[in-house]
Amino acid sequence: MSDARGNGRAGDRPPGIRVVLDARPLQDPARAPATARYLDGLLGGFDADLLPGESFAFLLQADLDDPTEAFSRLDVVGRRLLPPTRLLRSGALTVDPFLLRGASLGAAWRADRSGAAGAVYHAVAGSPPMFSRIPIVVTLLDLAPWELPQAFQRSPASRFGQRLRGRLVRDAAAVIVGSEAVARAARRLLRLRAGRVRVVPLAPHPAFQAAGATPWDEVPGATASGDGVDETARLGLPERYLVYFGRFDARHDVGTFLRALANLAARPRPRGVPAMAWPPRVLIVGASPDDRAALARAAGRLGAGDALVYAPAMAPERLASLVRGARAVVMPALTDSAGLPALDAIAAGVPVVAGSVGALPEAIGRAGILVEPRDPERLAEAISTAWADDRLRGQLVEAALEHPNARRTWADVAHETRQIYADVGAREA
Repeated sequence: MSDARGNGRAGDRPPGIRVVLDARPLQDPARAPATARYLDGLLGGFDADLLPGESFAFLLQADLDDPTEAFSRLDVVGRRLLPPTRLLRSGALTVDPFLLRGASLGAAWRADRSGAAGAVYHAVAGSPPMFSRIPIVVTLLDLAPWELPQAFQRSPASRFGQRLRGRLVRDAAAVIVGSEAVARAARRLLRLRAGRVRVVPLAPHPAFQAAGATPWDEVPGATASGDGVDETARLGLPERYLVYFGRFDARHDVGTFLRALANLAARPRPRGVPAMAWPPRVLIVGASPDDRAALARAAGRLGAGDALVYAPAMAPERLASLVRGARAVVMPALTDSAGLPALDAIAAGVPVVAGSVGALPEAIGRAGILVEPRDPERLAEAISTAWADDRLRGQLVEAALEHPNARRTWADVAHETRQIYADVGAREA
């Protein structure tokens, strides 16, 4: 890792490399939101600070639009269109290593002719190619298939696909993860060589940093900005609310979250909390119609149906205005190897109540309250504290604004990733 910010120390810029990159997650962000978010931030960091000799060959799905055209300053030497293997579901893990090998052949051919010092294949989602002729760099943003095999390896096809994927990841020249805790877990679960695992912390979305001065309710006598007022009024939110914008699958323990909300609804109102502000209300962002219906049914059975307010997926700028006005962001995770919503909340100066798993403790630091998974009583207590204790919440807000992750940018991530490309892909002079 570089200890510098922005684009690194003077004289510390690595040589340009030809990068063969599977950009398909950008074409279908709802399928793998963390991966799409990572690729968007990384390519944006590359695009904002061009490196002499650097060039890209993108692999894309033939039946979807090409979002890589937005990175117009990059030197793109080719775009190879692939059949839509996503339709195979778990079977894609078995097919992709062969398909990607054929698609990547020739993409790095004569990279030196364009000034590149070497070539790498960067795999961010799914399986890397088999028998690659150039070094492979893998970014692991999700360890759920190995941490929760009962949920993600239920079929023979998924079990075989994940075993194959694990073997290919072990053979990679470098494996990038976002935190030290995830590095330890990846080495243990996938039996990775310690020297091949590189920690490159992720960064919040710039929209949250742009909003991340001081939250509205921390400024004496101040009210929300116009955009924030409009958003809360449109959604029918009260003045005090929580936000959840995580996943709705087995990675996040939504069941425990709903039981915690039901627990709070049965408690008396804490001293100092206005009558209209109890029990807590939660804005659920980005749930699909099916997820929303399932949440509503589960919350209704538990007696927490009135606690939930729903909003569709929205642009980061709109979401940032809502997060900035929240009392806290809640992330009841069972596994989380990226922690991107936590990074966003911290950058906006908002405390996080989260499960003490994966990347979250490092992402949050002293700017939140961590609880063990599957414990609705403790989660309810943590939410109640963030909701009702103004003094403690003020301390958490201060810690968020001072957290180094709040100032980290995707330019930092791009710089450190380029250094890894050079370490494994540059030819010896």
